[in-house]
Amino acid sequence: MTAHALIHVGLKKLGIAGDDARDLYERVTGARSLRAMTPPQHQAVVDELERLGFKRSSRPMPAKRATGSYAGKLQALWIAGWNLGIVRDNTDAAMLAFVKRQTSLGHSRFLRAPDEAARAIEALKAWLRRETGNDGLYRWEKQRPKLLNDCRFQILLTQWAWLAARDAAPAASLDAWVERMQAGRTYADFGRDDWIDLMNVLGLRLRKAMAKAEA
Repeated sequence: MTAHALIHVGLKKLGIAGDDARDLYERVTGARSLRAMTPPQHQAVVDELERLGFKRSSRPMPAKRATGSYAGKLQALWIAGWNLGIVRDNTDAAMLAFVKRQTSLGHSRFLRAPDEAARAIEALKAWLRRETGNDGLYRWEKQRPKLLNDCRFQILLTQWAWLAARDAAPAASLDAWVERMQAGRTYADFGRDDWIDLMNVLGLRLRKAMAKAEA
């Protein structure tokens, strides 16, 4: 089956359609239609669908996607861990196993009570702080500049520090690298997708550096 056909199958199995599908295309490739993409971009979309849970099988896909009021927050933290090289399995199934260990609840859709959700969320934050050695990660301090209280920037700084420790950081400084990556815009101009793009790029570089060191 071609990548183009796999995309249609994957979208259907994951329940993604219309603008949601076009938003996914744009986030992954910069193009909002399959017709405007190159074959490597088609494959990149297939890879993203597989990351989201699509399996190349005729069997029904198991219900292992996170749902519920707190799923988005948990997924964001889990993917942050993936981009920090801490999480080794970036699927919702792995995240749900973590939630179950922390709350004894079998699925994130059962996290209806704020205290139950907070237990899972704070446990995940604490784990990321412990594994990175960055006690300021996901913390807010009144005396710090606003940017340093932005958890997305905290992740970016942590990624950069880990890359530098492994001699794998880009040659330019963090500010210069970000400016080049984002066409001269400042951090204040960044939207959600800009932050995701930066963390994904550094995350891929960091995972490669860590795998090389382990080998």
